Amino acid sequence: MFLNGIHIFLSDIKNSTKDMLPIIAVVAFFQIVVIGKMPENLISIIIGICIIIFGLAIFIRGLEIGIFPVGENLANDFAKKGSLFWLLLFAFFIGFSTTIAEPALIAIADKASIISGGRIDSFFLRLSVAFSVGFAISLGVFRILLGHPLHYYIITGYIIVVITTFFAPIQIIGLAYDSGGVTTSTVTVPLVAALGIGLASSIKGRNPAIDGFGLIAFASLTPMIFVQIYGIIVYNFFDIETTGKIATKVIAAVTKDSQFTFLKILIDFLYVAKDIIPILLVIGFFQYLIIKKPIPHLPKVSSGILLVTIGLYAFILGLQLGLFPIGENIALSLTNMKNVQLIYIFGFLIGFSTTMAEPALIAIASKANEISEGNINSLILRISVAIGVAFGISLGAYRIVHGDPIHYYIIAGYILVIIITYFAPKYIIPIAYDSGGVTTSTVTVPLVAALGLGLAGNIEGRSPLIDGFGLIAFASLFPMITVMGYGILATQISKRRK
Repeated sequence: MFLNGIHIFLSDIKNSTKDMLPIIAVVAFFQIVVIGKMPENLISIIIGICIIIFGLAIFIRGLEIGIFPVGENLANDFAKKGSLFWLLLFAFFIGFSTTIAEPALIAIADKASIISGGRIDSFFLRLSVAFSVGFAISLGVFRILLGHPLHYYIITGYIIVVITTFFAPIQIIGLAYDSGGVTTSTVTVPLVAALGIGLASSIKGRNPAIDGFGLIAFASLTPMIFVQIYGIIVYNFFDIETTGKIATKVIAAVTKDSQFTFLKILIDFLYVAKDIIPILLVIGFFQYLIIKKPIPHLPKVSSGILLVTIGLYAFILGLQLGLFPIGENIALSLTNMKNVQLIYIFGFLIGFSTTMAEPALIAIASKANEISEGNINSLILRISVAIGVAFGISLGAYRIVHGDPIHYYIIAGYILVIIITYFAPKYIIPIAYDSGGVTTSTVTVPLVAALGLGLAGNIEGRSPLIDGFGLIAFASLFPMITVMGYGILATQISKRRK
């Protein structure tokens, strides 16, 4: 038993190392070859990368034995209970509780508050996004129960986003589009996916591959609508004094002390655990007070949740020590070099490499491979998503450099998504829509946000508030196109072989 555990752990470490190699290669190439010097804190960066590899391995293992079983069991129990009210309420609170404390959302909201001079209130922005995600998960669950095709809902949502954009103030549009990408965190994605797949598996006539996916797509879509409505209200009906003077807030991710004392490590670990506690409270309430039955295999599930917490903490700690400092340094150096081609190349490569190492995408790709019985290759799916993110970030960087309005690009992208949807095989559409949400999480958001705001802050005539936000939206949009393209290509190859 012990030897088997060691073998599994070493296998997880091997897979995590393989996932991190593209990021290491891109960062090393730009730092050594393009910039032409070694970073000053090289030892700290190496240690940070090693911690990331360890954290990623522990995190994925914890998902397998903790988060996935709990989500799927709850979905099964709610399906048997047959109470629509409690199921939709559970879906709402899972979406709300996992979003309100999302670290990536907190960082983006605080940054927006500072840049807007307090006009955009950090807390109310987070509240708008969390409420929209709760609504989205409930709506997605309702769709699974009715068995409606996903793309009808998503296309309707895109139309509402576009209509809302023409009424929203220009200061909020990029931020609203980015809000859809930062809501789906590394913990949220597997739990929500497990809920959808478990529910689709429990209902007669539903296909887990076609009906089970899609909840993440809803959670990425509705914040764009709600945040634009929030912006319309704030910029048209309130003045700066009533929206709160909080421009003096400092983003923890930017001002974090580099000295990691034992006390600081403990505080940071508790901070990560705090993000998971609301999820556990929601699960505990519905499991014991509504379903009224204990969690199956509780010791095993508890150990899995503990591994998820430890793995997520180690992952974030490694990012702070290793990837964030060197990523921000490279972005700043490339901006100062005034070579836009290098910026586009860096955006493409960093988008590809960070996406390949994204824990949420790894988990979803593995699940897609499992329930499709091998029809969806997890590695090819991840590569398809990574190519979409890479292209999206490069195009988004091009937009910032040239100062074009973001909504022209996003609307054109939505039109392309709608067209490709009608040619894509049914089994790939929900996974493609979900892919837009799982790409922008723990690894990608901070690096991409730093690149966008760095470009807008260093290019004359650009506004960080208007132009700096939006790269995350590009990174969420184009994977939907590339994944459906993968589905179309795979179907054509299969037909030719037959």
